[in-house]
Amino acid sequence: MVITMYKELFNLTDRVAIVTGGSRGIGEAIALALSEFGAKVVLSSRKIEGLNAVKEKIEAQGGRAHCIPAHMGDLGSLQAVVDETLEVYGTIDILVNNAATNPIFGPIMDAEEAAWDKIMDVNLKGIFFLTKAAGRMMLEKGKGSVINISTEAAVRPAPFLGVYSISKAGVDMVTKSFAQEWGPQGIRVNGIAPGLVQTSFSQALWANEEILQVALSRVPLGRIAQASEIAGLAVFLASDAANFITGQTVAVDGGSMLL
Repeated sequence: MVITMYKELFNLTDRVAIVTGGSRGIGEAIALALSEFGAKVVLSSRKIEGLNAVKEKIEAQGGRAHCIPAHMGDLGSLQAVVDETLEVYGTIDILVNNAATNPIFGPIMDAEEAAWDKIMDVNLKGIFFLTKAAGRMMLEKGKGSVINISTEAAVRPAPFLGVYSISKAGVDMVTKSFAQEWGPQGIRVNGIAPGLVQTSFSQALWANEEILQVALSRVPLGRIAQASEIAGLAVFLASDAANFITGQTVAVDGGSMLL
């Protein structure tokens, strides 16, 4: 009889995780959670000050973290994240593609080419090429987990967030495509699709009482999420507890897509 130690399935000790957009919000929460379960975390975003603050929190709880400033729209910068991670920790086991941008809020007809390009470069192109770069090490090892942070708007477009919704729909297909190609090599690729989360990124939505009440009317649980409520699923998907799960994007939306 095989006895499974279920607690050990969630153990991430000595695994190396890259978390983009790791200086705040969902990225910060995921980085702290991965560290708490034993992972060495590489934090990446554009500004080093925010990264250093999260690094201090990780180290205060006994973890290890390294900061690498990078821009998701710059492919050279993304390769540098991978190269430096390998220099510092020697391997890559987990990649969390969390960084995203949305510089516009309004009708699709008002979207200019520059805004379209910025959103697609960061939200879609950057994820695609960072996954390729980090995936080379995972493919050599025959094991790894990629987690892409999507949104419920990828399935049901959010009002006045048309281009952002389109970019995230692309992220969902990136998840499926990599999962299909890399599954035979032991690499799992999954996504998380949050609903409205109370972070600085989404503040324009939840801080507006009228928009908030409309949003809440579509959530059976009757509230918006906290970033920590996304982190637990990320730990699960990164761990051996999810070894037979790939190509899935899991909604964390309080049930809003039921309505």
